[in-house]
Amino acid sequence: MAKRDYYETLGASKGATADELKKAYRRKAKELHPDRNSDNPDAEEQFKAVNEAYDVLKDPEKKAAYDRFGHAAFEGGMGGGGPRPGAGGHGDFASAFSDVFDDLFGDMMGGGRGGGQNRASRGADLRYNLRINLEDAFSGRQKTVNVPTSVSCDSCNGTGSEGGSEPTTCPTCSGMGKVRAQQGFFTVERTCPTCNGMGQIIKNPCKVCGGAGRVEKERSLSVNIPAGVETGTRIRLAGEGEAGMRGGPTGDLYIFIEVENHLIFEREDNHLLCRVPVSMATAALGGDIEVPTIDGGRSRVKIPAGSQSGRQMRLRGKGMPALRGGSSGDMFIEIAVETPVNLTSKQKELLREFEKLSEDNNPESSNFFSSVKSFWEKMKG
Repeated sequence: MAKRDYYETLGASKGATADELKKAYRRKAKELHPDRNSDNPDAEEQFKAVNEAYDVLKDPEKKAAYDRFGHAAFEGGMGGGGPRPGAGGHGDFASAFSDVFDDLFGDMMGGGRGGGQNRASRGADLRYNLRINLEDAFSGRQKTVNVPTSVSCDSCNGTGSEGGSEPTTCPTCSGMGKVRAQQGFFTVERTCPTCNGMGQIIKNPCKVCGGAGRVEKERSLSVNIPAGVETGTRIRLAGEGEAGMRGGPTGDLYIFIEVENHLIFEREDNHLLCRVPVSMATAALGGDIEVPTIDGGRSRVKIPAGSQSGRQMRLRGKGMPALRGGSSGDMFIEIAVETPVNLTSKQKELLREFEKLSEDNNPESSNFFSSVKSFWEKMKG
């Protein structure tokens, strides 16, 4: 049975360019792939015929011979460059399918051919947790941190090679950084086990870094902490992370802020809360108290007569500054009426006398117990 014309097999014209032939092959390969044509018993043979045709036409020398002599160019020794004997007349299937594999999946697999050419790899980003007090978060300041990291090896200038010698191309993957294995109709691509994807090997590795191009070291860095930071704030130091492999770019360092709890102030966003204990007499009669502020100053606050526990007064602008500019938060003073302890006999006597005289001075208690009395009567009914 006469073989079908290769151009006709691909659905391309005889004057087609290399790019047009590749596009035609991709289209036919997708159309006739056996996995997509399980109900077509001839799909596998048709698919092989497409690969055979493209294997010849993609090669300029084979294509020129075929254009001149047709199929006869590869029979009886003419041309000598056609499909390999013993290959069932289907050409170098693995080679042909490798081309379309590159074209279809190269981007997802790291850029297709030459993906291992980028031998230098970027260093990892690092994280450092920094605890600061509330005063530092209020005013902002510079902090020095010691970060264990990988830095470029001074002995080999980051190349990984001893004495300035250059790395050589990996013989296993020919510098691609990946190797391929044919499994049926599919090509499986894996990281090269010889060079670990670098595309190069170092025959004479640096004695200091062992060929990595970087060494472990603790670095001291100065970090500028802006005013207004809070727990969870992230500060990025570009290029201060781990050194890249074999001269690759350095990663970044991320400083994560944690603000410690304060003995006096509680923080909520940009506002501060300060709970201040006051005596029963001050709460009842009113008076002035002095309270601290986060900037180290003092403010006088007037307590209204008859104040109860939980009552709040606002000091505007005395809270935390906004991280990215804007007005500062407020400070809230919350009163906590303190019950006296360790009373003397005289104090107890005076309090009992005071209690007898103050039955009409506790409206909240009167309202509560009146409600309780109504509740019990309702339950009895």
